[in-house]
Amino acid sequence: MSTALWLTLQTSALAVMLIVLPCVLLAYVLARYQFHGKGIVSGLVGMPLVMPPTAVGYLLLRFLADDGWLGSGGVDLDLDILLTWRATVVACAVMATPLLVRTARVAFEGVDPRLEAMAHTLGISRTRTFFRFTLPLAFRGLAAAVILAFTRAIGEFGATITIAGNIPGKTQTLSTAIFTAQQVGNDAEAYALLGVSLTVGFLAILSSEWLVQQRPAPRRRS
Repeated sequence: MSTALWLTLQTSALAVMLIVLPCVLLAYVLARYQFHGKGIVSGLVGMPLVMPPTAVGYLLLRFLADDGWLGSGGVDLDLDILLTWRATVVACAVMATPLLVRTARVAFEGVDPRLEAMAHTLGISRTRTFFRFTLPLAFRGLAAAVILAFTRAIGEFGATITIAGNIPGKTQTLSTAIFTAQQVGNDAEAYALLGVSLTVGFLAILSSEWLVQQRPAPRRRS
């Protein structure tokens, strides 16, 4: 159990680290700019939320397999990540991306764009405005987005088992370990793993709720 838990935490954390920067930037663009194809981009990003995880896993398999679109059947890249912990990271990253982008987008939309406009009128560049004003004001929402994405990665099963398999000590995560324990009738281990999953998930949800509900204290007028 400890091996599956440690692998789950490692791969989930790495997956979120890989996607957090591009997802936050994409969320900002979707929140602040209007452009042709915006709906299509938003829809494509959100597809893993509405597709069966096994279907997402199958698409990833077609991309990453040796004879797939990125392998000898297409770009001819020697990726060699299937049935490894790297495949687990890829599956977790893909499945966590929609939740991170959508939650971060809401956080940016909660920042009054007039504040950014005022900064621009004072001669502050868009980049400096983003880092000095927009990002700090949206920080709590962004932190909640990261936590939720991490939780989603921890609970990932369908896409993971499709491209990474369920190899104990190598690619077996909490979700696939629960599946294995249930399949072999080991209820004690299944309940123990379920308890760990529930605890981690509940703490993550509590943390994200606390972050979202925090508001800066209003300043008193003298």
